[in-house]
Formats: sequence, structure tokens, C-alpha cells
Amino acid sequence: MDYTAFVETWCRWIPFTQGRERLSLKEKSNFDCIFWDAVCKVYNVRPLQCRSFPFWGDHVLCSPEAWEAAGRDCPGINNGEQHSREEIEGFISQMEEEPVIEREVRI
Repeated sequence: MDYTAFVETWCRWIPFTQGRERLSLKEKSNFDCIFWDAVCKVYNVRPLQCRSFPFWGDHVLCSPEAWEAAGRDCPGINNGEQHSREEIEGFISQMEEEPVIEREVRI
């Protein structure tokens, strides 16, 4: 699928700030990812934001209690592969370098 078809099919624009919108994957009505159906349907090609979760969220990493709370909603937390500090720092660096797709709000 080419980029334009992917965006039109699987993404939506969400209000951001100062007349700007950001591109985001669509969610289901319960806010689950559109690609989640008991397992990730695009696991092998998931975007960096998904590959690096939950390590990009200070709200998840700020305390053991926050980590456990996030784990109640995310079946991947505390399951599967463990990541080293270096890997986690690498995810964070990649997230900081990856461009955010934005546009001006169309009137």
C-alpha cells in the first residue's frame, strides 16, 4: 500500500495547537489501536511509536505504581522480551529524531 492510501485508510488528523493538526493512527471506539485484535495485526511492521512503547511516556516510567497501572491496560508490559537501559535510551533517541507529521488546519 502506498503512503497516501495508507494515510487515507488508517490515519486521521487530530487537533494539536496553534492552528495545527498531527497525523495519528485511527482508534477503535474504545480507543484501542485500529490494528489491535487480541494481538497486534501489524506487529512485524509496527511504527516506532508502537515498538518503543511504554518507554517514551514519562507518565509510565515515573514510578513503579505508574508502570503497574499501565500494565493493567497493556498486555505487553511485564511480558515478553526485556530491554536493556541502552535499548530503551535508543528508543527515546529515535523518538526525538523521528519527524512528527503536522499540517496547518484547513478552513
